[in-house]
Amino acid sequence: MGYDYSVIGKRIKQSREEKGLTQESLAEKLDVSNAYISKIERGKTPINLDRLSELCKVLEESTEYILNGADSASDDYLRNEIIVMLEGCSAEKIKLISQVIRPIIEYRGK
Repeated sequence: MGYDYSVIGKRIKQSREEKGLTQESLAEKLDVSNAYISKIERGKTPINLDRLSELCKVLEESTEYILNGADSASDDYLRNEIIVMLEGCSAEKIKLISQVIRPIIEYRGK
């Protein structure tokens, strides 16, 4: 199974913003360019394991969370993953998604 770098980038951006860091300040801490951080956050370039490890230390996040949306401390990772996927969707697309999942949620059978 491959990784969706755009979703990984969204998690990195969200973690960076929660820590109150700019792309520039994160780039400085990692000794990389601001453009590199931007490309990672937009999912335009993959991140190697060494850099990912450094980034996780700076952001105080687990690699599990950044790569998979799962954290050993969180049993609610799928809910969080869905929320991340919905970010940036248009109102029209969210309405369509709602119409698709509502019957699934309301279904009472096995």
